[in-house]
Amino acid sequence: MPRSTLLPILWICTAAFALRAADPAPPRPNAAKICLNCHQTAPGNIRGTFDNFAGKVNSFQVKLDDAMEVFRYDKASLKVKTHEAGATVEDSLKAIKKGHEVRVEYTEQGGVKTAQVVSVKPPVSLAMNDTISLAEVEKLVALGPEKGKYFLVDCRPAPRFQEGNIPTAVNLPFPAFDKLVDKLPKDKAALIVYYCSGKTCNMSPGSFRKAQALGYTNVKVFVDGMPGWYGRNFGTIAPRSFKEAILDKDIPTIILDLRSQAELGALKGAVATDPTKVTELLRTFPSPKLKPPVLVVDGEGGEPARKLAQDLVKAGYPGVNVLEGGYKAWQAAGYPVVQGKLAAQVTYVPKPRPGSISNDEFTRIASLPPEQRKNVLILDVRNHDEAVNGIIKGALVIPEPTLASRLGELPKDKNLLVITHCATGVRAELAYHLLKEKGYNASFLNSEITIIDTGEFTLD
Repeated sequence: MPRSTLLPILWICTAAFALRAADPAPPRPNAAKICLNCHQTAPGNIRGTFDNFAGKVNSFQVKLDDAMEVFRYDKASLKVKTHEAGATVEDSLKAIKKGHEVRVEYTEQGGVKTAQVVSVKPPVSLAMNDTISLAEVEKLVALGPEKGKYFLVDCRPAPRFQEGNIPTAVNLPFPAFDKLVDKLPKDKAALIVYYCSGKTCNMSPGSFRKAQALGYTNVKVFVDGMPGWYGRNFGTIAPRSFKEAILDKDIPTIILDLRSQAELGALKGAVATDPTKVTELLRTFPSPKLKPPVLVVDGEGGEPARKLAQDLVKAGYPGVNVLEGGYKAWQAAGYPVVQGKLAAQVTYVPKPRPGSISNDEFTRIASLPPEQRKNVLILDVRNHDEAVNGIIKGALVIPEPTLASRLGELPKDKNLLVITHCATGVRAELAYHLLKEKGYNASFLNSEITIIDTGEFTLD
């Protein structure tokens, strides 16, 4: 190829590469996916679910699916709009339950988002005769659709339905309502009951109104939704749903197999369970506070599984489900099974928060002499009045509120792992998100830690 032809080609390729290199990073999401079903989010606003709150450093986190946003706030200027307002700004923030939907109006300067308004999503408002109580739904489910003459609809997106649903429910997601109208009863006088994710969820009221507009005259909303149902009852999961939503995603789950011949084939991780020994079984269970997902499996999804599942619910465990059709349905679908003797005791390790380091690994690293911690820096983000009582040997102390302005004090080594910790894990996670956003290789200790003046420490 002549040199005169080659040079323009090289110039074009170089220019194209430069343009690609200069392409801006994709914008960060400003709303959780589930929020997009009902809302549009304006610039300077973020919609998601409330997460950790750190009153000591005037900060809180909002979760957007797999992302997390950190907000600062000024006690004197922040407005918290909630139907359960507290006496102070901090009381109002503390009253927001983890996982509750919020909208945050904020300003941003120097990469720091400062919340101006926090709007807590209120309960839906419906006339009494348009709703149906938990007790009434329980009676219908006990009868079944044929005897009870009802059509129970879960309006949540399919991924949520797959994690567990009210028995006898069908999934007709609200965002796809107009495409699924042929799935509704032909009889416009039939009883249709809609539910979704709880008292603040607008998807079931939205489906309710659309059904009425189509001429249905006996439509109700179970406002408490799936959270209300799980508080007093077990749910069900179809084999395909469990495989796709739980097993394939490696979500830690307690699987109780009630069959006497389970060793001839069972779901991976299943525990051999005697349904007549509930008291002994519960002694091996983790605390209900951890809310471990539980799947109960018998031969055909029958009475033994339902009874044990209900016993677990009564013992305080939400999120208990029965496998629809039992092991026979799982096997018939051709899904993977394991052979051999099953575990005899329940073990459950919750999925760690993204970016967290295990207590054992942190203890191993922090117990080493500082000179032996190869490419690791322990960053203590507690306030100085806390750190004065003792710090881990070799740790660097930078209080979390000052970290953004003191990043220059951290070594600029891409191979360096920065492990943050505070007293409880909340501020350590805030620091972790800041460091990740700035390009650092980081992790955090999600645990309570006590450090004495010798540098020795204990973890909760």
